[in-house]
Amino acid sequence: MTRASHTAAPAVPSPCVSVCQMDEATGWCRGCARTIDEIAAWGTLDDDAKRAVWARLPRRHEELKRRALPPHGEGAA
Repeated sequence: MTRASHTAAPAVPSPCVSVCQMDEATGWCRGCARTIDEIAAWGTLDDDAKRAVWARLPRRHEELKRRALPPHGEGAA
C-alpha cells in the first residue's frame, strides 16, 4: 500500500517589513501598507484572507509613495 503524498501549500508570509509606523491620512502602515485591523488579525486569518490582504497592498504602496513626494515644483534646486 502506498501513501498518497500530500504537499501542503506554503504558509502565506506576513508582509511586515519591520517599519511599523501608521500613516494617519490613510490608516495604513507605512512599511507594509496594512490597516491596524489587518495587522492585528493576521495570525488568525486563513490563507485565502491573507492572500486577499496581499492583493490590496500594491495599490496602497503606490498611494503611500505618491503621498510621500513633495508637491510638484517644491524641493527643486
